[in-house]
Amino acid sequence: MSRYEEFDRFEELLKERLSKKRFTHSMNVAEECFRLAEIFGADKKRAYLAGMLHDIMKEDLPERQKQYVMDSGLSPDPAEIASKSLWHGIAGAHFVRRELGIEDEEIISAIRYHTVGCARMSPLEKIVYLGDMISEDRDYKGIDKMREYCRKDLDVAMSVALIYQIGNVCEKCSAIPVSTFEAYNYYLGLNKDKEKL
Repeated sequence: MSRYEEFDRFEELLKERLSKKRFTHSMNVAEECFRLAEIFGADKKRAYLAGMLHDIMKEDLPERQKQYVMDSGLSPDPAEIASKSLWHGIAGAHFVRRELGIEDEEIISAIRYHTVGCARMSPLEKIVYLGDMISEDRDYKGIDKMREYCRKDLDVAMSVALIYQIGNVCEKCSAIPVSTFEAYNYYLGLNKDKEKL
C-alpha cells in the first residue's frame, strides 16, 4: 500500500501499466522523494505523489508516448522529440494532467523534467530528479557518493547528477536537450563558491 491512502488508486494504476521492476522502481522513487522532502522541508505528500507517477508512461507504446508529447503543449525540444528515451517524461506530465486530473503545475513540471532537468528548478523538481537517480533499486558505480550529495545539498547534487547524466548521453552519442545544458550551466554557476565537487 502507498504511504497515503488517497494515492492507493494511483498505485493500482501503476501496477496495471508497469512491469513489476518498473513498478518497484516507481514506489522506491516515491519513498526517496518523501525522505528528501523531509530533509529539505519540502511538501512530503506532493513529493511522494510526483515520485510515484514520474514513470507512468515509461512502458507505454512508443507511438502513444510520442502522440502525448506532441499533444502536451509542454514545448518539447527537438532533441527530446528525436530521442525515444526522453518521451516518457513529457508524455507522463501530459498524462497525469489529462487522464488523472492533476492540475498541480509543480508536480506536472517535476514529471516533465525528471530526466532532462532545467535551470532554476523548484525544490520539488530537484527532489524528483534526484530521487529518481538514487532510489533504493539503483546500483550504478558511485551511487553511495551520489546519495551523500543528495542528502546534503540539493544544488550541489544537481551539478554532480548533471555531469554524470551528460557523460552517459555523450557516451551513447545521443542528442542533449537545451534545458539540460541550461541546467548544467545554472547549477555550475550557483555552486561556484561552494566546496569543489
